[in-house]
Amino acid sequence: MDVIQRVCGEIAQAYAEIPSLRLVLGHGSGSFGHMAAKLHNTRRGVHTSEEWRGFANVWKEARALNQIVIEALQEAGLPAVSYPAAAGAIVANSEIQAWDLSRLIDGLEAGLLPVVYGDVAFDWVRGGTILSTEDIFNFLARQLSPAQILLAGIEPGVWADYPAKTKIAQTITPATIDAILPALQGSAAADVTGGMRSKVEEMLALVEVLPGLEVVIFSGVEDGAIFSALKSEAEGTQIIGN
Repeated sequence: MDVIQRVCGEIAQAYAEIPSLRLVLGHGSGSFGHMAAKLHNTRRGVHTSEEWRGFANVWKEARALNQIVIEALQEAGLPAVSYPAAAGAIVANSEIQAWDLSRLIDGLEAGLLPVVYGDVAFDWVRGGTILSTEDIFNFLARQLSPAQILLAGIEPGVWADYPAKTKIAQTITPATIDAILPALQGSAAADVTGGMRSKVEEMLALVEVLPGLEVVIFSGVEDGAIFSALKSEAEGTQIIGN
């Protein structure tokens, strides 16, 4: 809770100092949704009665964490409103095909802080599945054309020499990704949606179709890191087009 409260405070500080800031905030499911999703193999598909009960359990866990985050944001003075993908996204093979974003855009234009999160989703092919926050960002970015996507985690960036972990890749582009692929791994924690490798691959696909987009993968662990990132001063790995 202390980390969540610190992060929310830094976001509030950024809003206070940058009146023009327009932000869509996303958070993962951490030990809530990922543990339940791994237990039920929800990402791979949902068909049986038992699997649908697991689907509902994953939804409950992801929703519980989202409520904690929303309340912390509100307590920090931010007008946060949750936009769950489970309620509106049309999905096939774990990829969002369509999603009416008019309400989310209305929220942005009204000065609210839309919040999305890793969540279950109904899937035309798999019955049900899991959408990671990166999956959701991937779709949102193609519709909203942001200037920047900031991915805060524990690692200080993308390790160029994992598992030695002595050198951070400063910049990754579609032309340089092959050199770093051997060092890209999943996640040491429970992560049903692919970990670091998936993050990098999804963000590379985005920068190729959205000219000018910058993605930064950085650590949000240190005090002030989120605030600095929102001021475009993040230290980490930059992902850009060629």
